[in-house]
Amino acid sequence: MSVEIKELGQAVDQVIDVRGWLHGKRESGKLAFLLVRDGTGICQCVVSAETSAAFAQVGDLTQESSLTVSGRVRRDERAPGGFELVVTGIQLIHRAEPYPISRKAHGTDFLMNHRHLWLRSPRQAAILRVRHTLIQAARAFFDQRGFTLIDTPLLVPGAAEGAGTLFSVDYFDQEVFLAQTGQLYLESAAMALGKVYCFGPTFRAEKSKTRRHLAEFWMIEPEIAFAELADLVTLAEAFIVALVQAALTHNRVDLQVLERDVGALERVQAPFPVLTYSEAVERLRSDDLHLQLMQELAADQARLDAWRSEEQQLTDRMAGGGKKWQLEKWEREAQQLHDRIRELAVDVQNRPLHIESARTFAWGQDLGGDEETILSRQFDRPVIITRYPRDVKAFYMKPDPADGRVVLNMDVIAPEGYGEIIGGSQREDDAEALLTRMQAEGMNPDPYQWYLDLRRYGSVPHGGFGLGLERTVAWICGLKHIRETIPFPRMMGRMAP
Repeated sequence: MSVEIKELGQAVDQVIDVRGWLHGKRESGKLAFLLVRDGTGICQCVVSAETSAAFAQVGDLTQESSLTVSGRVRRDERAPGGFELVVTGIQLIHRAEPYPISRKAHGTDFLMNHRHLWLRSPRQAAILRVRHTLIQAARAFFDQRGFTLIDTPLLVPGAAEGAGTLFSVDYFDQEVFLAQTGQLYLESAAMALGKVYCFGPTFRAEKSKTRRHLAEFWMIEPEIAFAELADLVTLAEAFIVALVQAALTHNRVDLQVLERDVGALERVQAPFPVLTYSEAVERLRSDDLHLQLMQELAADQARLDAWRSEEQQLTDRMAGGGKKWQLEKWEREAQQLHDRIRELAVDVQNRPLHIESARTFAWGQDLGGDEETILSRQFDRPVIITRYPRDVKAFYMKPDPADGRVVLNMDVIAPEGYGEIIGGSQREDDAEALLTRMQAEGMNPDPYQWYLDLRRYGSVPHGGFGLGLERTVAWICGLKHIRETIPFPRMMGRMAP
């Protein structure tokens, strides 16, 4: 009987088969310990010299060889998952060639070039399981609230956001573009069905190499007829809480593998703090915040100095020699520490400029990643910022009737410096006002006549938002870079594998 590793607790004292791949092995006298993974978990398989045929096979097993291991399940709190397999037999399916990703430290470029194999590591598998949970939870959230899923086109005739971030495609000798969002088409569906959402890949040709940007990413976008800004804020808040709770419920073990501080996620409860853009600018410019930021900078400089001292101690220890497993362990620790030092050193070097930029931030500028990071670190849960200046937002956003300088929009900024994860707005529902704005933006209205029709035939207040899946995964998993949140990232300079 073949059993998945995650189900071993239901097969205690039974003789079963585990099918998977050899993640690692260790031999100690008359015992050998095999770590076998099957995609649902890792099982420690104990092979005794008394089981001579199986024990004889251990020496020939290579990392990532595929195999079937037979044995009796028993409890052992020291084993991964709390259970292990006392082996009675091993059937080798395929003996793997020397595996390129060894236990020693590897650089990021090497791992990204071997992304097709890197996915097998426990850390990457944990991230993908969290991603799956969030996708499942997102669909359930909208399905349970009566939304209808709409599949919007990926090939579009023009821009919904900035035209400078479009990827062009030759479409039967006509230039078209990869979609930046499904929103415009989703609005038409909302006029038919009331509450709709789309979920699919979107594309942005931003020439950016920051840790927050991908050229291809997935977005979940609801659109609601008869909705105003306050309705969108309430829905976005409930949506994020539902996603976080889903991860906490279904992925505790994965979050532990990722060394994620689950306490920070448990604090993500409604209500979220809500600021207007103007209030956010006041915070950025305040003397109290400036003093706090300078104190944090001094603390991080001290931490950087301590890490550099620790790195030197590790280097000295490796120079003194040791057993192979010790040297490999120290090398991994040194590489991880080196990466943290490099990242923090860049941050410490750049932060004085960011702090000064915040202190002198002028009303009317768009909030960038640095400002979002500074603001988000003032709260222990996401913060919602509303009513941005009209001139820095998209043409379809409705101006605030009480202040024409700003629009009825919102951005949700994740805590811990992870940036914007939701952007949305109430849409302009007046055809003439929308056409005037398009002309002021220098847009050709001809390709958008169908979009203007939505305001000519039974227009109603409506709005929606988009949540970037990968940024949300990065935040919930506590990842430093967005490239780990998607199986095969597409970034500036990265198109393989």
